[in-house]
Amino acid sequence: MSHARPHLGTPMFATDATLDFGTRIPLRSQRRYLPASGRPTTGALMLRTTPVEQTPGSTEPSFVQAIGECANGKLASGDIARRLSETRAVLARLGDQVRDGSLPHFTIPYRTDDLIEQAQVARAIVSTAEQVVLLGTGGSSLGPQAIAQLVQTPFSGAPGRPRLGFLDNLDPAGLAAAMNASDLPNMHFLVASKSGTTAETIAQLLVVIDALEDAGYRRDAIGRHFTVVTEPKDSLLRQIGQHFGARIIDHDPNLGGRYAVLSVIGMLPAMILGLDPIAFRRGAARVLEQNINAANPADAPAAVGAAISVAASDCGLSQTVMLGYGDRLEKLAAWWRQLWAESLGKQGKGTTPITAIGPVDQHSQLQLYLDGPDDKLFTVIDLATKGRGTVIRPDLADDPSLSFLAGRRIGDVVAAQARATGDTLVQFNRPVRRLTIPRYDEEALGGLFMHFTLETLIAADLLGVDPFDQPAVENGKQLTRQYLATGSY
Repeated sequence: MSHARPHLGTPMFATDATLDFGTRIPLRSQRRYLPASGRPTTGALMLRTTPVEQTPGSTEPSFVQAIGECANGKLASGDIARRLSETRAVLARLGDQVRDGSLPHFTIPYRTDDLIEQAQVARAIVSTAEQVVLLGTGGSSLGPQAIAQLVQTPFSGAPGRPRLGFLDNLDPAGLAAAMNASDLPNMHFLVASKSGTTAETIAQLLVVIDALEDAGYRRDAIGRHFTVVTEPKDSLLRQIGQHFGARIIDHDPNLGGRYAVLSVIGMLPAMILGLDPIAFRRGAARVLEQNINAANPADAPAAVGAAISVAASDCGLSQTVMLGYGDRLEKLAAWWRQLWAESLGKQGKGTTPITAIGPVDQHSQLQLYLDGPDDKLFTVIDLATKGRGTVIRPDLADDPSLSFLAGRRIGDVVAAQARATGDTLVQFNRPVRRLTIPRYDEEALGGLFMHFTLETLIAADLLGVDPFDQPAVENGKQLTRQYLATGSY
């Protein structure tokens, strides 16, 4: 499939188009670029608070990265500066890859050709299903789950759209319960596996097909209840899809699963939920360009983040914690955890990613973070909740001991806790990076996807590992097949 290659700093969204399910996608956009800037602090490295691009029509940046408290405890500004100086060459190599279009990771933000087919499929699914369930694991599921959290909570979904559920872990009790609770006539299944051979996903699909057959569905009717996403080669999953006449959408064979969230893997679920795929990609493109176009690595937020992480590892900080204040950040953190662990954990290198959600995990993990082993780097993410949410009525908090809550909004409480946790970590000599997201929407999330992708790729280069493979886990997959074939488990 052909597509235009991006030239740095040049808008690639060419014309307006209307997708088949009725969402207007403005492909021509006026793109505004902000120079990376911020307040330097003292030390050998000029540590900055860097805003990352603007949302159209807004004066707010998509997110702001503050690193002034990273040079703390074991981690010194000189350590960060040394690693940051090494990123200049890495950024140059990445820039070459952006220009020559050799990595689909860097061309997908500029593509629109693939969205027409996806929109047609989304419209067909939305017109017939009240619930959509994604069968997939790892990179085929975590990104879509992060996207779904933009509009779904345990208590509500996107208005006028099917609810999107996920079966990402193979568990006999959980799968049986899900199938027993299923309203099969009003359900559609997205089945995603890049290789087309993922054992867990195929096992789930076979159980779904069995349930549909038991309900009296014939072969062609069964095929109308699921859509397959897999790479364009012969595989068991493709064969099953073809046998039942299911829709099959090709997964780019050159785009690894954990890097595929901006492709059909994430954009088809996004459109089913009524979200704007162009906004995701626009946010990613802006972050990509800000980093690649930076005249100085200190103005490239992803390079700064990678340098801090690798410098922390050099200093014996072997774990990195992402603490996000807000339920909607839970799956983004899970997506990042896989990306970081699978891409960097090789040859005895890498740091262990840990995820936490605030404020709830203050009550389960914070004691360890403050007073346990000094072996962690912290990233505290704040959704800028101050002034948001329901007001706590003063007359219901009239006890003197509750006066600090009276008249405050729920978001005020969360914002205060996020700041207090970061400040306390700093007081305990823990290195802390802070990310603030003023408006959490498609563009911001797309930008975060690209930011952490770049951060991971740059860190891999600094560590000298290949970020695109995962050789150590293949042995376990082979043994699983062997044990199942012989019954020796």
